[in-house]
Amino acid sequence: MNKSYSLHKILEKDNCPFREEEYSKFKFGDKFYAEKFAKELFEGFVNEFRDLILSEQEIVILPSPYLSIPTASNFLCYYFKKELNSFLFKNNKKASIESKIYRNQTYVTDYGNLDFSERVKLISNDTYYIDRNFIEGKLCIFVDDIKITGSHEHTVNKILDQYNVNGDFVFVYFAELANKEIHPKIENHYNYFSVKNVEDIVAIINSEHFQYNTRIVKFILSLNEDQFNYLVENISAKNSNDLFHLAISNNYHQILEYKTNINVIKID
Repeated sequence: MNKSYSLHKILEKDNCPFREEEYSKFKFGDKFYAEKFAKELFEGFVNEFRDLILSEQEIVILPSPYLSIPTASNFLCYYFKKELNSFLFKNNKKASIESKIYRNQTYVTDYGNLDFSERVKLISNDTYYIDRNFIEGKLCIFVDDIKITGSHEHTVNKILDQYNVNGDFVFVYFAELANKEIHPKIENHYNYFSVKNVEDIVAIINSEHFQYNTRIVKFILSLNEDQFNYLVENISAKNSNDLFHLAISNNYHQILEYKTNINVIKID
């Protein structure tokens, strides 16, 4: 079984079914909106998949693939799992368990402006690993924030085929671009709706519910010298320290475009 569910359907370019400013802040690390979106997503999901959930003995939940730095959808997945496990508890069912697909990313390009074939080509050089034995024969729920072209779902299905994984797979999205006449670049309209400059990034980092994710780390490491110096001067030492260790954990210090900024914040 392979099914897909999305809470919001994007049908019109100028009529967004969710609040763009909230989504943008979520994409850049504001966990307040990750929790808000996860509750809304689970409520819609369980209304449609209640019987399937309650019929399963083993449920595995997986965010979009990443190596060391979580994606924004990882936090969406975290809060979705809390809602799911509360539901399972109330129905005297075994809690879900979490797994992940490891991804070694090979590019620095922001694919938010690319179409399906361009995205698939871009991510085809990435390497992935999944623990086949851990998820074999289980209901696997793959949680992601938005489905624009379906390239990531395509990639995950390819990985499952590569590892010959058998099970029931459900892909769950907060939103989906249902009108294919709208260019995929609308994704970056949503991503950057609340992020126009480095001051906006600093405001998000200094907010109460912030936690680094892949998108904001890459964004920061791509800043020019003046912008990066402004950021470092206006965030806490802890946030600078966290940024450094996350960056090297993903081997970003080995990527030419990121080296300069990483060396500015390196820990003595």
